[in-house]
Amino acid sequence: MSGLLLSFLGLWLLGLAYAAGCLATRRGAPPAGPLPTPLPRVSVLIAARDEEAALPRCLASLRALQYPPELIEVLVGDDASTDATAAVAAAAMQGYGGQFQVLAITETRGRARGKANVLAHLARQATTDFFFITDADISLPATWITALLAHAAPGVGTVTGITTVRGPRLLHRLQGIDWLLSLGLVQVVSDLGRPVTAMGNNMLVTRTAYEATGGYEELPFSVTEDFVLFQAVLARGYGFRQVFTSAVRADSLPIASWPALLRQRRRWLRGVALLPLRLRLELLFFSSFWPALLGLGLVAGPAVALGVWGLKMLVQGGLAYAAHRRAGLRLPWHLLPAFELYTLAMTLSIFAFQVFGGAVVWKGRRYD
Repeated sequence: MSGLLLSFLGLWLLGLAYAAGCLATRRGAPPAGPLPTPLPRVSVLIAARDEEAALPRCLASLRALQYPPELIEVLVGDDASTDATAAVAAAAMQGYGGQFQVLAITETRGRARGKANVLAHLARQATTDFFFITDADISLPATWITALLAHAAPGVGTVTGITTVRGPRLLHRLQGIDWLLSLGLVQVVSDLGRPVTAMGNNMLVTRTAYEATGGYEELPFSVTEDFVLFQAVLARGYGFRQVFTSAVRADSLPIASWPALLRQRRRWLRGVALLPLRLRLELLFFSSFWPALLGLGLVAGPAVALGVWGLKMLVQGGLAYAAHRRAGLRLPWHLLPAFELYTLAMTLSIFAFQVFGGAVVWKGRRYD
């Protein structure tokens, strides 16, 4: 039994080491192409519900974009907010040199609900051939549009950037490590030509690809609407690009508390259930470290288990370092021990969600 567990954990560590090497050397990463000439007009789509506190930061980053403002159309969908989201957005964009509009979303389009419904309305309102989608709690780099657009080669339907979490508290910083480690693994798999997902807070989708799917109003509803759109675009024969550089790094506001963070992960589990079987099995493999380590400790003793755990921290630290470096950030090495406890608690919580289930609550709405 101990031999089997050691073999499993050895394969786990080799897989993580391979990912770290690929990410560090950028093996398989698609090159950027030249920007279209002349520069095209683009649309930025933001779904907002009760976002008066976060939205000004997002809009300020849009105003600082290194792209001619007269070529940018910013559309904010106010999804039945109970606060001053619309007024705050209008104030933040006063005097903006591009086109800006807040749309009050009061009706449902087709099968869309929640954020997907807002984006369905915004896409219908947009007047350009490139939809840049982000969230109200995101701050974008000045190079965001040009860096994503450089990867929108002919036949490519979606281009996805990276997102991390920035905040001063320990929980915030652990979320940042978690995001970059997860997206680092996604990048490695994507560079091997296997699509995983897109990020609905940092993505470009072309109008032709979006309309080929019928739009959100024609797609099956999901609380992971970005993944559903990504899969639909691929099914229509379009390609994809995942870009892991600081030029496309979106900085998200952190989830403030542990219960709220678990609610976010419960929502994400709905998207995992839609992944192809092979990817779900691979995710199960990478999420099985802790149960396997516990089994090893029981049959081979705590000393062996602690040794394997130490190797895991070392290899995972290498992957985290490579991910942070490519994202233009410094890895807080001293937080890696705390991150181990964070991942253990997250694994136990996700297991509980899988066993006991329950509805997803998102932006004050319940989705069974």
